[in-house]
Amino acid sequence: MTTELPDWMIPPRPSGWEADDLDNLPQAPRHTELIDGALIFMMSPQRSWHSRLVENLTFALRQAAPDGFEAEREMTIRLDKKSRPEPDILVSTAAYDPDRTWYVPEEVVLAIEVVSEESADRDRSLKPFKYAQAKIAHFWRIEDEAGAPTVHVYELDALTSSYVPTGIHRGRLRVAVPFPLDIDLNVLVP
Repeated sequence: MTTELPDWMIPPRPSGWEADDLDNLPQAPRHTELIDGALIFMMSPQRSWHSRLVENLTFALRQAAPDGFEAEREMTIRLDKKSRPEPDILVSTAAYDPDRTWYVPEEVVLAIEVVSEESADRDRSLKPFKYAQAKIAHFWRIEDEAGAPTVHVYELDALTSSYVPTGIHRGRLRVAVPFPLDIDLNVLVP
């Protein structure tokens, strides 16, 4: 038994999907990413823990960010012609633009992935690799440890274009870069 794909799921060219195609797919699910020319759909329902953490951390970052930094949730980064991943949260140096649909790596200083069961492999390996190759200076991976957020903090090593771990934070997140930040992690989720 074969199932035909809807027309909108058929790539517009023999070489596949490109980053700019995402802006022309109104039928696609809300959180559609493009990784190496392949569309990635967020099909499983998101846990409340994940949603609350992303919402509350985005707000905390906005409150703490000095002038010149903006925190956004669920916006894509156009890494190259074939990739537009969507981190859960990003911090950029770009001015707020209400019509923006994506960022370029040069505007992003921090990409944050909150690991969920559906995206665990991408969040732990593929996306950090791609963000590092695009020279995004900071990456955080947040894991659920018995209901409490644990933040794994990484910084880009410019020589190797790869991330090096700079800390694992439980209970409290204190960092000096990309800007000074002190957050009680326990209040991010009920």
